[in-house]
Amino acid sequence: MSIYERARQHAWFMAGALVLSVLFVMLVERTFGHSSIAFGIAIIGLVFANRRMLTYNCPSCGKNLFFRGIFAVPWPNKTCGKCGTQLAPSSDT
Repeated sequence: MSIYERARQHAWFMAGALVLSVLFVMLVERTFGHSSIAFGIAIIGLVFANRRMLTYNCPSCGKNLFFRGIFAVPWPNKTCGKCGTQLAPSSDT
């Protein structure tokens, strides 16, 4: 499995984690009427779940697949923005 495919799986995992976090906050809001603590718990959970994002780097130069310049984005690059290495399998491009 290529680094791009693993990063793409992580992106889908994080999309699911985001949906679950929103549902968690909505459930607490509906049940208890105040969701500040639930919101904080959800944010900490999302940060903890997303820690793997920093491990998806170009095998040639080490640039992270999820960064475009200084900005982090939710979907990985298929081609390295620094060295031009093709990160996705040829059938996926």
